[in-house]
Amino acid sequence: MADIIQLLPDSIANQIAAGEVIQRPASIVKELLENSIDAGATEIKLIVKDAGKTLVQVIDNGSGMSETDARMCFERHATSKIRSAQDLFSIRSMGFRGEAMASIAAVAHVEMKTRQQTEDLGIRLVIEASEVRNQEACQCIVGTSIAVKNLFFNVPARRNFLKSTAVEMRHILDEFQRVALAHENIFFSLHHNGQEIFHLPAGNVRQRIVAIFGTNSNKKLVPIEEETDFLRIQGFVGKPEFAKKTRGEQYFFVNNRFIKSGYLNHAVFTAYEEILPKDTYPLYVIFMDIDPARIDINVHPTKQEIKFEDEKLIYNYLKVAVRHGLGQYSITPTLDFDSEASINSAMGFGNSGKGMHDRDYKPDKPTTNFGGATVGNSNSGGNYYTMPSRGNEDNNLKNWQSLYEGLENEPAQKEEEKQAPFSPEGSVTIASGMSTHSEELDDETGSFSKTRKQPYQIHASYIVSQIKSGFLLIDQQAAHERILYEKYLGILENKQTLTQQELFPRTLTLSPADGDLMSDLLPQINQLGFDIQKFGQTNFVINGVPADLGNNINEQRVIESLLEQAKLNTDFKLNIGENIARGMARSASIKRGKNMTEEEMLELTDKLFACAVPYKSPSGRNCFVTIDLEELESRFAG
Repeated sequence: MADIIQLLPDSIANQIAAGEVIQRPASIVKELLENSIDAGATEIKLIVKDAGKTLVQVIDNGSGMSETDARMCFERHATSKIRSAQDLFSIRSMGFRGEAMASIAAVAHVEMKTRQQTEDLGIRLVIEASEVRNQEACQCIVGTSIAVKNLFFNVPARRNFLKSTAVEMRHILDEFQRVALAHENIFFSLHHNGQEIFHLPAGNVRQRIVAIFGTNSNKKLVPIEEETDFLRIQGFVGKPEFAKKTRGEQYFFVNNRFIKSGYLNHAVFTAYEEILPKDTYPLYVIFMDIDPARIDINVHPTKQEIKFEDEKLIYNYLKVAVRHGLGQYSITPTLDFDSEASINSAMGFGNSGKGMHDRDYKPDKPTTNFGGATVGNSNSGGNYYTMPSRGNEDNNLKNWQSLYEGLENEPAQKEEEKQAPFSPEGSVTIASGMSTHSEELDDETGSFSKTRKQPYQIHASYIVSQIKSGFLLIDQQAAHERILYEKYLGILENKQTLTQQELFPRTLTLSPADGDLMSDLLPQINQLGFDIQKFGQTNFVINGVPADLGNNINEQRVIESLLEQAKLNTDFKLNIGENIARGMARSASIKRGKNMTEEEMLELTDKLFACAVPYKSPSGRNCFVTIDLEELESRFAG
C-alpha cells in the first residue's frame, strides 16, 4: 500500500495556524501593537479602514529591523524573544511564539517598511499569501510600518464570517484600549476612515484611563495598591454607584499583559459584596506584577489565559487589596458598632441597600427601646439600630410586653370587614374612598366587568389585581418596559413624536469609543424625540428630549443606557431601531421601589393588556403571573 502521510506545504500550514491566531481584524491589531511595544517604540499610530477589512496599519518609531530580520520575521516560529525552552519561564515580552507575522501574511496582502537607526536606507517587502512579491531598498523613517490589506482575500469563507463594521470596530477598540491601558508611558493614536478616534499622550495610569473612558470617569476611580513578597497589585476600581448593567470595563493585567480570568473576576466581585447594585458590573483596571517563573502564559495562541502557581493565594491577595482600597476611601462600611449598616441588616433591621454610608442616624419618628437597644427610622428612610448598653437586661421582658399592650382590647372585626380584600396594612381602611362600582378583569374575555376591584401595591414593586379566577401579580417595571417598548417601536415606524426643548441645552461628553457609537445611533435616537447635535468628536449637545419622557428622568443616564444596550446587542444581528426602543424602555420605565397611586396602577394595567405581547418584557421577564383560587386553596391545605 502506498504511503499516504505527507508534510503540508508551508502556505497551507500557515493558513491553518492563522485560523487560531488571526480570527478577525482585531487579532491583527493586537499582534502588531504588541510587536511595536517589544521593539521599544515610544510612539505608535494605528490606522484602520472599514473596521480593518480593507486596511490595518501600524506605524512605530521602534528599533526597526535589518534586511535579513525583515525577511525572517514572516517565517513560522521565527522570533527574537526566546532562544531556549527555559526562556518560556522568564518571559517579559508581549510576543514569543513566532506565529503572528507568518499567519497574517498567509491570509492577507502585507506591505512592510522598516529602517534601523544606523542605516541610511530601509527595506520594503510586499507579501501575498505567504509569497514574497517584492523586496527592495526604500527611503523611510526609523522604525517599522506594517500595512495589512484585504484580510482573508484567499479564504472567502472566513471573510464571510466577519461581522458588521460596527461590531468589528468594537473589537478593534477593545484590543487597542487593552494595549494602551497597559503601556501608559507610550503615545498611541487611532484613526478610522481618516478620522482620529483616540489621541493618547504618554502619562500615568489615571490619565490614560480618563483619556480612554472620558473625563467623567475620573470621579469614579478609587486607587488600590498592595505589595507582598509574592506579587504587587496596583490600579483602580470604580465606585459602586457608577457600576453599569453591562460588562466591558473590567481589565486584568499580569506583567502588563491583558488576561481573562473568571476566577479573579469573582475575587473582585466578592470584595464588592453587599455594596454593588444587583446585576451591575464595576469598572476596574488592575495590574499584577509577579515573577514570570510563577506563571505559565503558553496556554493559548492569543496569550490571554494564564496559569498561576498558586491561584488561591492570588485570589485572596486581590480580594483584600480591593476591599482595602474601597475601605480607605469610605466606600465600604467600617466596623463601627454604633452605625454599621451591615450589622443592622444582620440583626433584621434596616435596608441593606439604603443608608449604608450614613454615619449619624437620627430618628425622625418615635422610637422603641428594648433593654437599651433603640429601634426607629432614620432621616434617610431606612431603619436604624443601636446596640444595647450593659445592665439593662432586666427591662427586656417589660419592653417586649409593651408592644402588645391593648391588643386584647381590640374590637372584633365586622363580618363585612373580614370579607374585605386584603390590604398591605392589614386594615380595610386602606380602601376608603375607593369606587364601589369599579370593574374586574375577566380572565376569559380580557375585558373589564362592573365588579372590578381596585389594585394595590406590595413592596413598591408589584401590583395585585383581582380577577374572577384569582388574582394577577404584575411586575410594575417589566410591565412598563413592555408598554414603552411597543410605544417607541411605533414611534420609530411612524416617525411621529413630540420634542420638549430644553431651556438651557446641556453638553454630554462621552469616551471616544462611545462617541463613535453615538454618532452611528444619532439619527434613530433623534427619531424618538431627542434633539441632539454632535459637537466635536466626543461632545454632544442635548437641545431637547421626548415630551413624554418625564421630568424626573436624567437624560444623560438615558443616553448612556442606550449606548450600553447597543453594546450588549452588537454581536446579534438585531434591528438598530429595536435595540434603541429596548434601551429607551429600560431607561424610562418605572423602577422597583417607586410607590404608585391607584390611578397609575389602573392605567398601567390597562395599557399592559392593550399591548400586542403583554406577557413578556423586552428583556424576556414575565410581566405578570396568574394565581388561581385552586392554587391558593392548595397552599392552605394541611
